[in-house]
Amino acid sequence: MTQTIPTDIQHIDDEACRRFQSSVELVGKRWSSGILLAIARGATRFSDIVAAVPGLSDRLLSQRLKELEAARMLEREVVASTPVQVRYRLTPRGADLLESLQPLVIWEQRWGS
Repeated sequence: MTQTIPTDIQHIDDEACRRFQSSVELVGKRWSSGILLAIARGATRFSDIVAAVPGLSDRLLSQRLKELEAARMLEREVVASTPVQVRYRLTPRGADLLESLQPLVIWEQRWGS
């Protein structure tokens, strides 16, 4: 059987593949996409995100929030109140990434395990 490579991917260069790999690794980390989705759906505070993503521990959520913030996928806002509140929101970059994942979700539904 001969495999045909789609013409639109024949011209992807190696450097573009390496950059893509780092993005895939970030979003592929356990809970990352669930956290982004929870924030996109309106969870803005730490406790809201924990409630929206069943099974996610506080420690791991804290770690992933720092990673996603460092990758500029979300913004952290400290609200001066008593007690101090911290809110999270997607950046345009994070929203675009989340939207870009939709074809992978469709692929998983079609071909996944």
